[in-house]
Amino acid sequence: MIASRAIKRVWQVLYRRYAVRANVSLGQGVHIGLGTILCAPNELTVGDNVYIGKGCTIECDGSIGSGVLIANRVGIVGRRDHDMNAIGVPIRRAPWVGDPDGPNSGSAQIGSDVWIGYGAIVLSGIVIGRGAVVASGSVVTSGVPPYAVVAGNPARVIGERFDEQQRAEHERLLSERGFS
Repeated sequence: MIASRAIKRVWQVLYRRYAVRANVSLGQGVHIGLGTILCAPNELTVGDNVYIGKGCTIECDGSIGSGVLIANRVGIVGRRDHDMNAIGVPIRRAPWVGDPDGPNSGSAQIGSDVWIGYGAIVLSGIVIGRGAVVASGSVVTSGVPPYAVVAGNPARVIGERFDEQQRAEHERLLSERGFS
């Protein structure tokens, strides 16, 4: 029993070193599912108690707040990672966001208490407000207001997570419980 726990712990440490690449800082209690990769051209910060499912690709600058739930197969990626207008250069060799003189892809800002559903794609250069929900398979190309529920391609607001009174109570309880 002790040996299996030790093996599991070693595996988790090794996997985290593989999954978390350049320019990424993690908060406390971050879960990273198998097959997930996190990296950033400059800086990506992930808050506390974040769950990132299996097979996710998070490759852009930005921030992910605390208490966020990211389902399996989610992509959070730059919208302009490759310079498709470079003349005389095959697209495979064109400047990309990781080059010193590469294009600026913008950052993705994901607020705390957000849920991003299975297979969603979030493009950089947007803000997803606190408490929002992104439906499975959605493609987020523009900002999402706090506590909005969005769905579709491109994602559009289809509802609200809480009414005004519920939202106030939710915020109060989160604050009381130290999740502000």
